[in-house]
Amino acid sequence: QLTQCRNGYTLWFDCDWNRTWYTANPDLTQCFQNTVLVWVPCIYLWLLAPFYCLHLYCHDSGRIRMSCLCCAKTVRLHFIVQSFSHKRKTVLIYLNVNLNYRLKIMTVILALCIIQLERIRGCRSSVFLFLFWVLAVVCSLVPLRAKIQLGISSDIVRYFAFFSYFTIQLAQLFLCCFAAKTTLSPVFNLLQNPCPVKDASFLSKILFWWFTGLVVKGYRTPLEAEDLWTLREEDTSWIVCNNSLFSCRQEKALAAGAALGSRLPDQAQLLRKLQKEQSSGFFLLRTMARKFGPYFLTGTLYIIFHDAFMFAIPQVLSLLLDFMRDEDAPLWKGYFYATLMFLLSCLQSLFNHQYMYTCFTVGMRVKTAVMGLVYRKSLVINSSARRTCTVGEIVNLVSADTQKLMDFVVYFNAVWLAPIEISLCLFFLWQHLGPSALAGIATVILIFPLNGLIAKKRSKLQVQMKFMDGRIRLMNEILSGIKILKFYAWEKAFLEQVLGLREKELKALKKSQILYSISIASFNSSSFLIAFSMFGVYVMLDDRNVLDAQKVFVSMALINILKTPLSQLPFAISTTMQAMVSLRRLGKYLCSEELREDNVSKAPFCSGTSPTHVSTSTLNDIIIHVPRGSLVAVVGHVGSGKSSLLSAMLGETEKRSGCVTVKGSVAYVPQQAWIQNATVQDNILFGREKLKTWYHRVLEGCALLPDLEILPAGDATEIGEKGLNLSGGQKQRVSLARAVYRKADVYLMDDPLSAVDAHVGQHIFDKVIGPKGVLRDKTRILVTHGMSFLPQADFILVLGDGEITESGSYQELLSRHGAFADFIHTFANAERKESAIQRGEKHSVKRRPVSVLCRGDTTNTNLQNMEPVSETDQEPVPEDLGKLTEADKARSGRVRLATYNKYFKTIGLAIIVPIVFLYAFQQGASLAYNYWLSVWADDPIVNGTQTDTDLKLIVFGALGFVQGQVDPGLLMFASDCTPSGNLLNRFSKEIDAIDCMVPDGLKMMLCYVFKLMEVCIIVLLAMPFAAVVILPLALLYAFVQSFYVATSCQLRRLEAVSRSPIYTHFNETVQGASVIRAFGEQSRFILQTNKRVDFNQTSYFPRFVATRWLAVNLEFVGNGVVLAAAILSVMGKGTLSPGIVGLAVSKVNLSVGYLQVTGILSWIVRSWTDVENNIVSVERVNEYADTPKEASWSIEGSSLPPDWPQRGTIEFQDYGLQYRKGLELALKGITLQVHERERVGIVGRTGAGKSSLALGIFRILEAAKGKILIDGVDIADVGLHDLRSRITIIPQDPVLFSGSLRMNLDPFDTYTDEEVWRSLELAHLQNFVSNLPDKINHECSEGGENLSLGQRQLVCLARALLRKTKILVLDEATAAVDLETDALIQSTIRTQFEDCTVLTVAHRLNTIMDYTRVIVMDRGHISEMDTPANLIAQRGQFYRMCREAGLM
Repeated sequence: QLTQCRNGYTLWFDCDWNRTWYTANPDLTQCFQNTVLVWVPCIYLWLLAPFYCLHLYCHDSGRIRMSCLCCAKTVRLHFIVQSFSHKRKTVLIYLNVNLNYRLKIMTVILALCIIQLERIRGCRSSVFLFLFWVLAVVCSLVPLRAKIQLGISSDIVRYFAFFSYFTIQLAQLFLCCFAAKTTLSPVFNLLQNPCPVKDASFLSKILFWWFTGLVVKGYRTPLEAEDLWTLREEDTSWIVCNNSLFSCRQEKALAAGAALGSRLPDQAQLLRKLQKEQSSGFFLLRTMARKFGPYFLTGTLYIIFHDAFMFAIPQVLSLLLDFMRDEDAPLWKGYFYATLMFLLSCLQSLFNHQYMYTCFTVGMRVKTAVMGLVYRKSLVINSSARRTCTVGEIVNLVSADTQKLMDFVVYFNAVWLAPIEISLCLFFLWQHLGPSALAGIATVILIFPLNGLIAKKRSKLQVQMKFMDGRIRLMNEILSGIKILKFYAWEKAFLEQVLGLREKELKALKKSQILYSISIASFNSSSFLIAFSMFGVYVMLDDRNVLDAQKVFVSMALINILKTPLSQLPFAISTTMQAMVSLRRLGKYLCSEELREDNVSKAPFCSGTSPTHVSTSTLNDIIIHVPRGSLVAVVGHVGSGKSSLLSAMLGETEKRSGCVTVKGSVAYVPQQAWIQNATVQDNILFGREKLKTWYHRVLEGCALLPDLEILPAGDATEIGEKGLNLSGGQKQRVSLARAVYRKADVYLMDDPLSAVDAHVGQHIFDKVIGPKGVLRDKTRILVTHGMSFLPQADFILVLGDGEITESGSYQELLSRHGAFADFIHTFANAERKESAIQRGEKHSVKRRPVSVLCRGDTTNTNLQNMEPVSETDQEPVPEDLGKLTEADKARSGRVRLATYNKYFKTIGLAIIVPIVFLYAFQQGASLAYNYWLSVWADDPIVNGTQTDTDLKLIVFGALGFVQGQVDPGLLMFASDCTPSGNLLNRFSKEIDAIDCMVPDGLKMMLCYVFKLMEVCIIVLLAMPFAAVVILPLALLYAFVQSFYVATSCQLRRLEAVSRSPIYTHFNETVQGASVIRAFGEQSRFILQTNKRVDFNQTSYFPRFVATRWLAVNLEFVGNGVVLAAAILSVMGKGTLSPGIVGLAVSKVNLSVGYLQVTGILSWIVRSWTDVENNIVSVERVNEYADTPKEASWSIEGSSLPPDWPQRGTIEFQDYGLQYRKGLELALKGITLQVHERERVGIVGRTGAGKSSLALGIFRILEAAKGKILIDGVDIADVGLHDLRSRITIIPQDPVLFSGSLRMNLDPFDTYTDEEVWRSLELAHLQNFVSNLPDKINHECSEGGENLSLGQRQLVCLARALLRKTKILVLDEATAAVDLETDALIQSTIRTQFEDCTVLTVAHRLNTIMDYTRVIVMDRGHISEMDTPANLIAQRGQFYRMCREAGLM
């Protein structure tokens, strides 16, 4: 090709290979240097500049002020332009390249303009210009070499002009390695510790150097949460969730539009609905793809470049081995190949880790989006859909299923990329071995179905997820109702259930791991089988087919590459299938029915109109109108639909017909108080601003001021989860105070006074709810069982079986002589009735007319759906000025050696020793068969053939078979390493880490340790001088490992402890969703969740970046050492055989020479770090298992009689009790004797110590002093189960567990069905249970949600009737039932427990007026004790309580 270079001179511009390649002193022609090397960077800049400018135009990050860096870049470029301008003629004479001059000066001006445009658009580090200057410098290296060889000579101006330009290019390249400082925005200034990646340069980003500061800080001192960076804006929940929610709404809008347009027939609509449910997971996938797809595609681009460089390395390896074989090849070629292999390896590492970083970032955002969507869904899901999924299952959605989706993001590209990689490997193998490569293809085809079958089998074993769901659900219930389990001594029954589920889960897990081990064995065998089949066919086809070093080790390098897609593809398919299952689970939940907005119509509050209008068919077609300011009382039997009526007014009940209208704001008090794990003040304010005067009035009206005096920090005292350190009455009053403080227009109160003492209830009614209370001008709908409040109500609704049986004022209902009047006459004495009527008449003038219309449609009643509160009445537990719960703290520093000892002791030497031996044996076989290959490759060729090829092939096959089939991983799951017995679960992730991640990490580390030993032996055999390189490298890596692990482990701990509050908040929100919706606080709770999720992600983000930082930097250091070692190999060319060099250079993971040493060291560091990160789970589990435990369940050799207690006498001797050491005694010097068959009532104010007596009898808390004797036996000498199973309690909070009704009555199957039915009959539940489809096998939902509170209380009575022990404790057991049911229960207790000793903690004083004795408790002391008549005669505290309750 003839080209005009300059001023009419013509030169040949072609590839002069004799000058450039086939020479000991390579060089490029002058014309090539003056044209192509000058034009390439210029063409790059001019071609891509328009697209880059468009990108800058579309992405404005704010103007950057003129900094020193920007000035330096600009000044240097100005210097070039000025130099060319002032010395144009001189330079032209000497450079004599007119076109080049113009192109260069225009390119420099363009670069200057781009620098200014980047500054204006806020680009702090330019990848575009960095690559331009790299190209410019690289293209100047050849002319630079020529100039140095020629020396200064006579063309001194030309010489210095070139060096000046080259120096400025180097300076610009150096400056491009730094990022410009941006002007901080006001939002950025608010961030305490912003993430440095925003300010990092391009080079710092690709090498992750911006992370170094955190590693150094973590190495010096253990990291704390305050040391972590604030999340980037694009990673925050607010941005991710809002965009995802918008995408979801778009999808739903499109689906709704299609449905409206089609007007399908009923059957087709049903089919479409079913199809939509099946494809709901893909609906979520589309949403995620729309949001995160573009960023994910950049990662896909990275992995494509990674693969390109990965396949280029074997080609360079082939050239290097060819060079080693060619005795006449110049040394510079060896150096060139070594350098090229180094550069390709570096680029491969860069793109690989950028891909992983992108995938993990996308995975993190997917996790945030899914958590946000699930949480938002939990706030709008309706009650029927809510019953189908438990709290444990919802928590599993945001823990296990989000992890599956994150794995899917990482491995999805392997699904389509792995077949391409396999095809390319086979193509290159065909080039080397010809048709023999078909044998490798056949082997691959045989291996694929095996791996596919294994993947399919493993996906079927995802039934393990079902068992894990069940275990987590059961654990959630156990932890919620742990006190009930202890009261009834049911721990063993539930322990067996949990261990049964755990055993099934482990069984499925072990099967999965066995299949995984088979898959690994096939993976280890795959490279050997492919090599054996191809080499065998190759040498058997023709004697002249010889295996030299180039064919053997280049083929082995390609086969090693082939191993990766062969292993990744089934795993990627399995991960994809698991992700599809998770998507379906998530989609099913996200597509479950929501509360319809038209269930209740909200209208602005207007004076004079009806603020509440109800018409709903779910409650037997009821229509009521409640005028503003009315007090409406709702009464009825247990299960009559009282709570459902309030649910309908809140919009919680699905409406079948009619309408519900509520005018004004609403406040709601549920039947069972929902209390947050926050301070008393936070629970009452509930997100509102504190108004001191009003706040004090609310506390006074709700009778909370005396309680606050008892609490250590007053209203700043923290309430435990579910209000565990408050009594039932205190929880209910806090719940009422929350509603009163709201100043709402409409108040819906579901029996808030049942849990408080009678005199306290009267005080609250008078001060808050009644005609003279602070809510007198508000509309109040009060569900109540208290008769004393009814005369003061404006209107009374009597419900029965979901319909209004009677309605009217108190006087009207009495005058009708109906069921209500008969009930009143039965349960009220004349004096009380008259006084109540008189009080009611005083306010009759103020009553508003309430109209009621009832029609006789009968439909099923919507039972109460409130979440149960599991903790029984418990005294306040102060701690450190009100701080009760201790946040889950992260330990600091390295994991203690004792943790490893405990883990390995659990496994046992019988498992560990064979595992280590098998790994050593496997790698020994691998070393032998690889060394055999090198010997075969070095076998001399005689007459174009090699000798004894059959024998060599047989030995090679035998060694390869042994190496591939020995898999020590099979033994890793021979024992269950999870501590069982004293620990069941901490969080699902901790157990999952112990089950899977710790064994996997240990297997990987052992595998790489033995591989390192194998490679070191091979390398040292080939080049003993390599020891000089390997030893310092190992020491360096050991230092980096200790440097890095401290930070990584602490990040793992911080991530684990920050994950717990998310699940706690989810649990809390799901249980209180109706309260949150009633108060309209959804937005605030969503913000709280966002804050918790973001806090968790602040530790998760640096955790996965830390892995990338370690890998990329270690691999770069290793690549540098590889370069040095490869150059040493080239220098020793004459003394090394091609076979041994090929073995040493190609004994690789991804066909990278000595990188096997550095790569293995890197993987050892990473795998050991993973082990130490995940062994933290063992540490946390042990920490929980080592917490103080209660006394033993049974005492061996106990002489306790089988029928103890026979009489039922109880004696307290100077008994004292405290909740924790260092706290004041809750019971102080109690001395008391309860005789056989005596019935004793225990009364007193909240916090007086009533329930503490019950806790002491059952040894829920151990005595601080004194003792309790039952039938003369000190209960401290009796096993806990022996004690608790011989006495019975009916607790205040009726807790049921998910399972059959029979299981809830008799978990040990001790009693016959006849005895169970008899107990149900005596508990007045026989009719209800008989009408259930499954009778006593009726499935109770979590917490017994599908039964009303009163029905649950009757189930607890049936438990007591079934056990029929000599001692019965009633802890305010009838507070939640109506008076008629209460009377039935009291009658049953009198008759069925006639020969028993009964202790009753009572709120309703009328229930204990016929008891033998009454004990009045006050601040832990017995203030009064006598018969009820004598106490009234003494006119003391009991007398005052009776008078306040209207019994006098």
